[in-house]
Formats: sequence, structure tokens, C-alpha cells
Amino acid sequence: VATYEWLRDLLGKEVIDHWWQTESGWPMIANSVGYGALPVKPGSATKPVCGYDIRIFDKEGNENPPNKGGSVVIKLPLPPGNFPTLWNDDDRFINSYLSRFEGYYLAGDSGYIDEEGYVFITGRIDDVINVAGHRLSTADIEEVLSGHDAVAESAVIGVEDEFKGQIPVGFVVLKEGHEISQEDLQTELVQMVRKDVGPIVSFKQAAITQRLPKTRSGKILRATMRAIADGKPYTPPSTIEDPIVLEEMKSLMAEKEIGIFANKTTS
Repeated sequence: VATYEWLRDLLGKEVIDHWWQTESGWPMIANSVGYGALPVKPGSATKPVCGYDIRIFDKEGNENPPNKGGSVVIKLPLPPGNFPTLWNDDDRFINSYLSRFEGYYLAGDSGYIDEEGYVFITGRIDDVINVAGHRLSTADIEEVLSGHDAVAESAVIGVEDEFKGQIPVGFVVLKEGHEISQEDLQTELVQMVRKDVGPIVSFKQAAITQRLPKTRSGKILRATMRAIADGKPYTPPSTIEDPIVLEEMKSLMAEKEIGIFANKTTS
């Protein structure tokens, strides 16, 4: 929402959002101006495009009521243009997308639909962390971090913790021309998260970085960042924009004593 408001105010124009996946080939949720533009709701890609029956399910496969978050699913069959399978790997396609809820395609994203049918995508299903038994969306924390005047973009990961299971750690890129110390920014971000999300999040650490690891299409590699922080093996995806950034991230975590690097320091 913060990015949307910044761009709208900068350009003096309304920003039209949409949501799709490589697997879909074309937008599944959009403000289809050809049919008549709908009012924009910040944070929503608007409504399902013709041909897509999009719903929100809970873990048991029950459809959620309006404004309750869950897994984004699309009722089969999918319209023309969507992947019918993965090349030479039908089983993987079935296991990844079609096996969780019979008769539905699992998008892998979480979200909710409001009472007017607007769809809000809140993040990936695996971007949910478990802090002392509480399941929390990293997207909610990132939304707060990105709302800071000095922050251009952010990423939050869940780092393994001996007592709480996981704790959130933030990584932020500063806007060009903004100068603020690591200590001051971290203090302000911690206060913002505590106020807007709640103290239960246990957000206490944010590190300034020059850039975030991304794919060439711009997706932040949170799972790889989490593996580095937890000291687990990982394979850089073939679509990574610049593999060197992973070494930069590893050095930053070591410097700031994040995750496994904090354990090494105190052992």
C-alpha cells in the first residue's frame, strides 16, 4: 500500500494493479478497464478476470467468509492459456498445484476477499512464520517497514530461535538520498511494528542492506535468505539476478549476528 500511495502521488495518476503467475500466462485478477474501470482499493489487484473462479480456503478446504485470510485457490478447469502441466513432469505439477484441494488449483499465495469481491494477495503461503505458536504473515511486517519514510523496499524472514521457534528479522534498502543510522532506523522500525502489528510479533532486529537477492523477474529470494540465516544448505535458483548478492547477504548477517551467526558468536 505504501508503494502504491507513493507512486500515485508521484505521478498524479491512478495506479492499476493486477495479479498473475507464470503458470497462468495472463492476469487472473485485474481491474479490467475494457469493461469499465472499477474503484481502486489500495492493496487489492481488484477482481477475478473472466474465466477464473477464485476462492479462499482454510487448511481443511472450507471456503472462508469475506475478509478472512487463507489459501488462494482457483476452481478447475482453468481457462485457456494456463499451464496444463510441467514439461516432462506431470507428477510434480499434480503434487504442487492440484493435490491439496480436489477440484482446485492451489496458487501458493495467501490472501482474502472482501465483502465486495475485491481480492487481496498478502504473500506466499510459505511466508508465514511461527513465533511462539502464533502464525504471522511476514507480508504484514514488510508493509509496516516499507511505510517508513527512509525505506525503499524490505524483506522479512523467519529465523530459527531456540525458545520461540522463529523470530522475524527485517532487511531494508534505503531510498536514494536518505541517511539514517542503523541504530536509529532499527529503533523506529521496531516501534512501528509493535504499534501497527503488535508486541506478539517479537520484532527486534532490522538490518540496512544495499540490495536484496532477487530473481530476474524481481521476486525476493526469502527462502534462500532464510536458509543462509539458519545455516542450512541451499542452491541459488537459476533465475537469480546476481549470485554475488548472496555472499553479501551472508556477510551482512555475520556482521549483525543474525541467526546462526549469532550462535557462532556466543558459542
